[in-house]
Amino acid sequence: MKICVGLSGGVDSSVAALLLKRQGADVFAMFMRNWDNADVTLHGDCEWEEDRYVAELVARKIGIPFYFVDLSAQYRQRVADYMFEEYAKGRTPNPDVLCNREIKFDAFYEAARKLGADMVATGHYCRKDEITGPDGQKAWRIFEGVDPGKDQSYFLCQLTQEELSRAVFPIGDLTKPEVRRIAEEADLPSALKKDSQGICFIGKVDLPTFLKQKIRPSEGQVIEVFDAYYDDNPQYATICRTLSSLTVDGSPARMVTDYISEDKCTGVTPGNSYAPEKIASLTDSQLLALSRPVPVDITFEEETYRSGKRHTLKTRIKDNPYGKVAGTHDGAQFYTIGQRKGLGIGGHTDSIFVIGTDIGKNIVYVGQGHRHKGLSRSVLRIRKEEIHWMRPQLCLEIGGMLRCRVRIRYRQPLQDATLIMRDNGLFILFDSPQRGPAPGQFAVWYAPAGADCGGTGEDAPEMLGSGPISE
Repeated sequence: MKICVGLSGGVDSSVAALLLKRQGADVFAMFMRNWDNADVTLHGDCEWEEDRYVAELVARKIGIPFYFVDLSAQYRQRVADYMFEEYAKGRTPNPDVLCNREIKFDAFYEAARKLGADMVATGHYCRKDEITGPDGQKAWRIFEGVDPGKDQSYFLCQLTQEELSRAVFPIGDLTKPEVRRIAEEADLPSALKKDSQGICFIGKVDLPTFLKQKIRPSEGQVIEVFDAYYDDNPQYATICRTLSSLTVDGSPARMVTDYISEDKCTGVTPGNSYAPEKIASLTDSQLLALSRPVPVDITFEEETYRSGKRHTLKTRIKDNPYGKVAGTHDGAQFYTIGQRKGLGIGGHTDSIFVIGTDIGKNIVYVGQGHRHKGLSRSVLRIRKEEIHWMRPQLCLEIGGMLRCRVRIRYRQPLQDATLIMRDNGLFILFDSPQRGPAPGQFAVWYAPAGADCGGTGEDAPEMLGSGPISE
């Protein structure tokens, strides 16, 4: 069996190639170029050429054949254009997820196959195994990697069984320090190379600059929304009442998250305890209402006043209890929900976050503090046609429910939740409200701790499925 390693020039793929070589595999390396426009990257014009040079040195050190393939046309068509289209709609895509599905395990595999490869290996921190189901058919499962700080299973959430059947992940049982140690002991040229950052195979970019290749800037208002808007909003009140009606003891549901960031979780407040029978009694329309973000609609009125010694007549926006115009931006498409950098708004005691955008009106809505009411949501929906199960035989039937753990961004600690399958999509009801979920982000669900979904009872949770958040 011949294995092609996707050698990027980084330490992870280098050690993956080294381990396969040591195991006696018939292995060769291939470096792929996926981007041909250096104008948007932040590290100079020749970053990919440097990576290719290091990758070739690594292959020579290990003693395996090295090849180069240019997939920039496929990447632009199948990943970059998708990004432009999603951002233009006010959604937040994840190009790394698409890069794995469309490029690394599809276009790259096809290029490797022409060179005789049967399998493709990468430096992802995740684990894979093979089981035989009750029907006698083989199936492949994905688990988190051993290193909790480097687990990359999230990025593989859209792979099919066919793609998994020909994938190899040699470093999933290792931690990052162990990978570094192996590389240093083998004197690999990539041993001390820093981890790559930014968009998959493009590099670290200034996102607005990247998007301005296709999306035209247009100045609009930044409106700060006060919590008072939600206190008086009937849709928000309905969501509060409905969620509170689901709790085991009828106590008010907690509506705001304690979550600050991936490495700053308070972890002191328990999640809401919802009764399964109450969840099951929800109608499709109730679930749909719960999953929709509360729209912001604040009207500002102007007033005239006299200013200065000459009593010059001027106009100003009247005070509004629900919000204020806090500044301007150069295009709502360049901002995503949960974002707190690049807003240029000062004079606040706490951080300012994007809580919503209106692409039609070109407005960016912001709120102060991670506990702002507009930043937290408890129910998300995946459209029926966009639900992806890693193992199709685990697919929920209409009306079915499943306790699981979910993350909506890479490195987020897994969150307890209930999946609810209905005619109008898959709904995710989180025990604890989630900060800043954005349409287009991938929600990925895993088996509960200790669950064995028809296999050998791995200690790490199996990744079960995924889908983009609808709105």
